Amino acid sequence: MKPVEIYTSPLCGFCHAAKRLLNSKGVDFSEVDVWAEPDRKAEMIERANGGRTVPQIFIGDTHVGGCDELHALERAGKLDALLAA
Repeated sequence: MKPVEIYTSPLCGFCHAAKRLLNSKGVDFSEVDVWAEPDRKAEMIERANGGRTVPQIFIGDTHVGGCDELHALERAGKLDALLAA
């Protein structure tokens, strides 16, 4: 399974929803809390091609986007393949 990284903040409902989906699928992920580590926000913005909102989700080298995009992949039946590829 590809490594999954998610940039979050503690008060973000979309962050919690994205993590719930990943947890429900048994996906291990690393989390970067941009509130606790504000210096990592610039890193997130650069990696996400200017994306400034959380969550920003990466599966391997692929920038998925945010919670809506993650759930769209799941609804389309494409998330498992992306995680396994």
